[in-house]
Amino acid sequence: MTDQTIPTTDPDKKESFPETVTIVGVKVRNQGEVKQARTHDPSLREGDCVLLELDDDVTYGTVFGTPSVLPFTPPMRVMKSVLRKATEEDDANIVTQQNVAVAGVEYCRARAAALGLQLKLVEVYGSFQHRVLTFCYTAESRVDFRQLVKDLARQFSCRIEMRQISSRDEARRLSGVDTCGLVLCCASFLSDFKPVNLKLSRKESVWGNDTHRIGVCGRLKCCLMFEQDDWPATRQSRSPLIQVKRS
Repeated sequence: MTDQTIPTTDPDKKESFPETVTIVGVKVRNQGEVKQARTHDPSLREGDCVLLELDDDVTYGTVFGTPSVLPFTPPMRVMKSVLRKATEEDDANIVTQQNVAVAGVEYCRARAAALGLQLKLVEVYGSFQHRVLTFCYTAESRVDFRQLVKDLARQFSCRIEMRQISSRDEARRLSGVDTCGLVLCCASFLSDFKPVNLKLSRKESVWGNDTHRIGVCGRLKCCLMFEQDDWPATRQSRSPLIQVKRS
């Protein structure tokens, strides 16, 4: 039995950080842009499959590039960590999960259409720790997917989790290129999704109804945060850590 005790921290004790960190580029579940992750294995090479912790679960990713040692900077605190390089057993599990995900997308879309459900399926993925299959989707209004969940559970013999995400999160997961010609900020380097609202966008009258301020997700662009008067104090710049890479 694991210890469920919640650790306590001393509020007067300052958090300590290392002087350097070893990082490597990882594409999570082979989707979206390459993300930077911390690792303790300098032997990783491009193409290696690795396991990493994400959203309180364990998933897989593919290494892009080789590990590099860089000085620690504050944004590295929110970096995900590579747990370990995938074993042969993990590789077999990854192939199984990929096949199930493809089947899940096809079956879910077919059943949703048959049931007349207005939802857009974004991603399907399994868990390395539990028998659960997660279906991420976007929808304009509330969706009654109770019958869909029953059909999915019967088809795949596991627990089904339906997770509604925003159009911003969809763009972050799938990535893309915006009108500026650069990879989406949310997919390439932003780690903290701060709200961008109309009140902020009207600080400058020139912003008005300018459609160029609307991103591919249909919402105000994240980069509008950097056009505030105090943006140098709050921005997350494209540091040398970030490598924009397309595949």
